[in-house]
Amino acid sequence: MSDRLSGKVALVTAAGAGIGRATALAFAKQGAKVLATDINADALTSLAAEHASITTRILDVTKTDQIETLVRETGPFDVLFNCAGFVHAGTILDTDDASWHRSFSINVDSMFHLCKAVLPGMLDRGKGSIINMSSVASSIKGVPNRFAYSTTKAAVIGLTRSIATDFVSRGVRCNAICPGTVKTPSLGERVRALGGDEEANWRSFVQRQPMGRLGEPEEIAALALYLASDESAFTTGTVHIVDGGWSN
Repeated sequence: MSDRLSGKVALVTAAGAGIGRATALAFAKQGAKVLATDINADALTSLAAEHASITTRILDVTKTDQIETLVRETGPFDVLFNCAGFVHAGTILDTDDASWHRSFSINVDSMFHLCKAVLPGMLDRGKGSIINMSSVASSIKGVPNRFAYSTTKAAVIGLTRSIATDFVSRGVRCNAICPGTVKTPSLGERVRALGGDEEANWRSFVQRQPMGRLGEPEEIAALALYLASDESAFTTGTVHIVDGGWSN
């Protein structure tokens, strides 16, 4: 089955690597026309080369004017996957104002502006699916040294449920995905930033997973695909945990 998103146009942020890239490819392989965005031009070039249904555009999700221009020039969209994110490490005592504001700018404000930009087009046609990337490190589970990140991801859950409630009778659905620890290039950067024995650092992430392994980007993309498709037409305002049992 390769047409679950046939006829749909999808916008994916942070599509250059990790979950965003896996999701852009999954959408395209299932029949969607995908506009993949990122701040990394080289990553977008290599992504576009992987599938003919993917077009790309540089987008800094912290720039409201760029979001508004993109949607005006390339919309409307049937699907929005808000995947861009930033992980700040530390407790509240380690979080300065700049890190706090950057966390909200990338993790929450970007979703606010993207949802607000794409919603009118969805409402005009009476259909649409918005998928927001949250995390189990949020209102779901307390995770050490993830104060700013967890706070913003809890806000994403609230944002998601509010949009779902406000537009449930107008054909637009909004759901959140809450992954556990996923093996992505971003995680690799954080592992290396810890210093010391890199293999030991990787083992520390794996050891906290009840399944004894990290998640794969494609496993998260599979859920995003379901939420983007009409198979999930009766699903809105939900928080989907994909964490290998970490939050149990």
